[in-house]
Amino acid sequence: MGASESTPEPSPTPKPEIPSPEFDEAWRETPWDKKEHLEKNLRELKLSDSNVKHIRILLAGAVGAGKSSFINSVNSAFQGRITTEALADSVSGTTFTKTYRTYSIRNGQSVLPFVFNDIMGLEPGDSHGVDQEDIAKCLEGLLKEGYNFNPTNSAKNDDCRSETSAEDLTYCLVYVIAGDKISLMNQEVFKKMKYIREKASSLEIPQAIIMTKVDDACPLVQKNLRKIYTSKKIKEKMQQCSNSVGVPMCHIFPVKNYHEEIDTKNDMDVLILRALTGIVQIADDLLNRRKRDSEKW
Repeated sequence: MGASESTPEPSPTPKPEIPSPEFDEAWRETPWDKKEHLEKNLRELKLSDSNVKHIRILLAGAVGAGKSSFINSVNSAFQGRITTEALADSVSGTTFTKTYRTYSIRNGQSVLPFVFNDIMGLEPGDSHGVDQEDIAKCLEGLLKEGYNFNPTNSAKNDDCRSETSAEDLTYCLVYVIAGDKISLMNQEVFKKMKYIREKASSLEIPQAIIMTKVDDACPLVQKNLRKIYTSKKIKEKMQQCSNSVGVPMCHIFPVKNYHEEIDTKNDMDVLILRALTGIVQIADDLLNRRKRDSEKW
């Protein structure tokens, strides 16, 4: 009887390959080392229509998404210190903004040629959050400064302007969406956003998205903000925003608002200023179109 052949050892089962959380290269260029250049361009901005003092940007979004914090973050980036002009709240869980106010961005003692309007947050249900018709009135520049929002009743005639100027009109509607909450947002809130989007589109008002809380949405970005455009998770969240609201990816800007910091930081400022640049540019495009249309007549 011949020697028995040894039984070969089974090959080890290959371990499943863990997909990388990063792209090999950043899919959107970011001028990390050119904060001063971004700031200078915004400080020296000349609007397409010299007869218009400022372009108005309206912020809308769910409760706690960071609308007021974004306004403060923009001001902080320009002032070089943490500012809190727009009151923000991260504790109550209900909308904190109750009054229609205009916020200017300061450039030393002067102001820059764009302003923000912060409104009551969007909430599910007909009797909660900002009334959709009030947002429609904001888009048309009809609401008076200091109007107090009422979830159950839209603004009456006394709360509205009888005449509007070019500065009263909205030139860009910006949805503020928390990146870590996009998949959990109530469908009723998206339904309200859709109504607002249709109204804005009928007025030919361009729209953009500020996606906040990117550090909470992705551990990679939490460790290093410069990973924001190599992070697959952030791109996935941006795509969810685009699919849910209907805004193209090129008009979606992920940022980290100032929240716990006591000093400004270069990388946070760069993302904020880059987002602001994109928003102001598309707002000025509308101003330019309106100017050309008026000249035809």
